[in-house]
Amino acid sequence: MADKKNLLLLFEHPTEPVFMDKGKKVTVFDVPDNYLTDRYRPISNEVQSRVGEKVEQRVPVREISIPDLRIPMSLGRDEQFSLFIPKHRRIAGRLIDIFVNMRSVDDLQSVAVYARDRVNPVMFNYALSVALLHRPDTQGLDLPSFAQTFPDRFVDSQVFRELREESFVVQPGSRMPIVIPRDYTASDLEPEHRLWYFREDLGINLHHWHWHLVYPFEASDRSIVDKDRRGELFYYMHEQVLARYNMERFSNNLARVQPFNNLREPIVEGYFPKMDSLVASRAWPPRFDNTRLGDLNREQDQINVELGDLERWRDRIFEAIHQGFVLDERGQRMDLDEARGIDILGNIVESSILSPNRTLYGDLHNFGHVFISYSHDTNNKHLESFGVMGDSSTAMRDPVFYRWHAYIDRIFQEHKTRLPAYTDTQLNYSGISITGVQVAANGSQPNVLTTFWQQSDMDLSRGFDFTPRGNVFARFTHLTHLPFTYTINVNNDGGAQRFGYVRIFLAPKNDERGQPMLMREQRLMMVELDKFVVSLNPGPNTIRRRSTESSVTIPFERTFRNLETNRPAAGSAEELEFNFCGCGWPNHMLIPKGLPEGLRCDLFVMVSNYENDRIDQQLVGRCSDAASYCGVRDRLYPDRQSMGYPFDRLPRTGADRLVNFLTPNMSIVDVSIRHENRTTQRQA
Repeated sequence: MADKKNLLLLFEHPTEPVFMDKGKKVTVFDVPDNYLTDRYRPISNEVQSRVGEKVEQRVPVREISIPDLRIPMSLGRDEQFSLFIPKHRRIAGRLIDIFVNMRSVDDLQSVAVYARDRVNPVMFNYALSVALLHRPDTQGLDLPSFAQTFPDRFVDSQVFRELREESFVVQPGSRMPIVIPRDYTASDLEPEHRLWYFREDLGINLHHWHWHLVYPFEASDRSIVDKDRRGELFYYMHEQVLARYNMERFSNNLARVQPFNNLREPIVEGYFPKMDSLVASRAWPPRFDNTRLGDLNREQDQINVELGDLERWRDRIFEAIHQGFVLDERGQRMDLDEARGIDILGNIVESSILSPNRTLYGDLHNFGHVFISYSHDTNNKHLESFGVMGDSSTAMRDPVFYRWHAYIDRIFQEHKTRLPAYTDTQLNYSGISITGVQVAANGSQPNVLTTFWQQSDMDLSRGFDFTPRGNVFARFTHLTHLPFTYTINVNNDGGAQRFGYVRIFLAPKNDERGQPMLMREQRLMMVELDKFVVSLNPGPNTIRRRSTESSVTIPFERTFRNLETNRPAAGSAEELEFNFCGCGWPNHMLIPKGLPEGLRCDLFVMVSNYENDRIDQQLVGRCSDAASYCGVRDRLYPDRQSMGYPFDRLPRTGADRLVNFLTPNMSIVDVSIRHENRTTQRQA
């Protein structure tokens, strides 16, 4: 019987033939001659014996009858693959179905080995990842970081020449990390470039890729797509990205991002990615300043869509919001109520197979990405592929991503503003009051958070094809902060132990003009920092919680990790912690950069009634530590309240400012975020 961990080797060296050696423990797959491609089948003995000279482990591959792969093979191996293009989604969905429906790990290994050299490498990675995450017999496998497999999507292309030289000339034990330039995509003449550290952060872009892995668009097995509150999570995760981005803009003396709400206007911001696609052997196309969108007619991708289609889909969605219901494909009404409305809208706007009526409401979000990503070559006259907005692992690099999603969020907010405001009764927790809140880093001034730059190394050898084996390190510069601890004093006036759900948010106090923010604006910039359950004994209670325990983030080591090092013993309790889903906001980006003089913020803490909020389910070993933005695999979202509660709706009458919104179970404290312009080296 095949060892399922060997499937992970198929992610390595994605453009090399499958029979080439893989892994730190030199491993080769014994590929049946019939599985080799036409190029290598006639010389199979020669190539396989040459590769096998230093082999430490052989993986037998059983020859089975291969399913029909004509649809997955219809996308060329050297083409770019995009989840936003309907044709590509259908092709990937077919490959996912094939992988998921194989009867055993042995059969999955056989068909994956056969398919690997015949289908598009990025689509293979995506489809196999989705299958491994959703098959019962492969759950718990650690998927390698996408950045390690396809480093070209995260790294300045100029660095690759240096990396190749280092790997070819220097023996593995003596190799030095190659430093990636801090900000290589533009100069200070471009104001948007001040946010390079956020848009081009490795962990943030990995989060976006992995979120779409966990929440795929298409599969014939509906359960793979139909996860609890999926549409609402699409809304909330992207709304939080926008809130975080706007706080970063305030940290760089820029105004909030302007929604891209007129599709006929030029996109003022250009973007030049300075990256090459190793799969397509082409540079990622740039977008020049003041580029206009145009109707798309790209026969190869089966795209023939007009800008007017996007505008019609948008108008129909707004009409449904104003009417309070959508129509499904049978013409039946589905109410956009308090409970399910946002979830239905999320599935319509993102347009997965869960959309109740794709014909009527279209494919707005995804085609927005497609139109922008092809704006440099709308009719394929120049045979150019899509730009970075066309790929979920690169889209967040582009400033227009945030303008497009600011507009998408405006659609969701149109619905949210029509819901009744939360009443005092819905917000209060009778008998529970917060008497004090403080946040502090070790040995630092209370209520002052500190950010700075840090350099960290990442091994890119898994994605370095046709080069000598051994570690190849790149050194990234990224934002980080001093770890801090919340101290929350809560009084329980009741005579018995009670349970509370602590909710912590952060938002700027003032707007871009320096004026105190009104609650209706500030609520849209409330960044969730943490959410956790506490038991409250009668009388005073002191709660302490470390920033590294956040329900939003995954630990730093998971972003810049090496699966072979520091791994706990197999079968141990610690390994359950190590085996995670990979979805989560990077901990080093938990708080915004701030300003040298300090960015003034409100830290908001609420203790809600856990009896009203709880979801009864077992979460041990279920990758639940970053549930706020990612949910929990194979489980319900672990909070009964709306995502973003209590800030997902307009405030009640009279609560114009945050201070007027508070009930006794809430508290705010002034916090200053100071940025120190220094760079440290992360210690392994």
